[in-house]
Amino acid sequence: MSNKFLKSDRLRVLVNGIHAKSGGGVTYLRNILPLLAEDQELEIHLFLHRDQFKLFDFLEEGIRIHLLNFHNSFFNNLFWEQFSLPILANIMSVDVTVSPANYGPLMAPAQIIILRNSLAVASKETRPIKRLYWGGLTLMTALSLLTCRRAIAVSDYARKALTFGLSKRFQKKVTVVYHGVGEKFNADVSIERQNFLLAVSDIYVQKNLHTLIRALEEVRKTFPDIVLKIAGKAIDLGYFNEIQRVLNHANMNDAVEFLGEKKTDELVALYQKCKLFIFPSTVETFGNPLVEAMACGTPIISSNTSAMPEILGDAGQYFDPLNVHDMVDQIILLLEDDETRFELGKRAFQRARLFSREVTAKQTIEIIKSVVPERYAQISISQLQTSS
Repeated sequence: MSNKFLKSDRLRVLVNGIHAKSGGGVTYLRNILPLLAEDQELEIHLFLHRDQFKLFDFLEEGIRIHLLNFHNSFFNNLFWEQFSLPILANIMSVDVTVSPANYGPLMAPAQIIILRNSLAVASKETRPIKRLYWGGLTLMTALSLLTCRRAIAVSDYARKALTFGLSKRFQKKVTVVYHGVGEKFNADVSIERQNFLLAVSDIYVQKNLHTLIRALEEVRKTFPDIVLKIAGKAIDLGYFNEIQRVLNHANMNDAVEFLGEKKTDELVALYQKCKLFIFPSTVETFGNPLVEAMACGTPIISSNTSAMPEILGDAGQYFDPLNVHDMVDQIILLLEDDETRFELGKRAFQRARLFSREVTAKQTIEIIKSVVPERYAQISISQLQTSS
């Protein structure tokens, strides 16, 4: 056995990152891993598929990255995660396993899962293969919740929705820890806002972009020059094609611009320049773009379902995401009212302070250390003896 896998004088933490391929999962790890690595009592090991490395190649030396080389598919990922990873964790003398998805390896040591993927999407899917996927995710979430040492829910909505109506049963196991927003997201009042609406999300059915586009068609009857920019990857190509059909039918291809995936600096510029940020999702457990827009002092209008009111509070306006007429009315009201948009931007900027990366990391570290109290006590004593 290599010396690097001997028992460490720090708490060895394996972060199972193979599900972080886009969107909130990637954002979460990018934000929190550098802060976890700063804790001198933790030794962080991040496991990724080789195809994911470009998403995390900026990480500092304090994080050990292990790249896996296997055919990247859902079933291969599942096999590797459930059978190979626990073996590797044992070889590496891992103390704690962190899986930043609803589920992880059931036999891994001292597992912590992050409850962040909404299972309500399953009820909105009609495609058999997608329903099968969400059914599998639901089963693995339930099994992981039963076998893990602790679970972190990214909102109170997630805590209730992802514990299958048994939130009281899992009260001691599940803790709510909000995501933090990256420090690059900030307001700049010197930048003049331009005549476009902004939506930021990877393209999935639950993002409800088709309803937003239908609403835009009506909004343009009052504001004919307004356009919509959508920043995010087209993950669900079937749904993306459906959106294109909606655009073609409405003859609105010139009114919607798909920007694709954007780097952080580009996103910040979009948040700072847009007239209004719109978040039309039918279901979210948190909504990272909400706190990013808030930190940039952007006026926000959002759907009124799931976790959105919990995260946004009184710092935005709301609409029913399934009612296109309500969406239209609320967008027009804000476009007509410069004073209200300015006030919402101020409220959003102030509320963003509730979502600190440092607080997220501190609470997460406390949970990591709590799942192996004997081992952590042993490490603490050893470090005290060394320092003295």
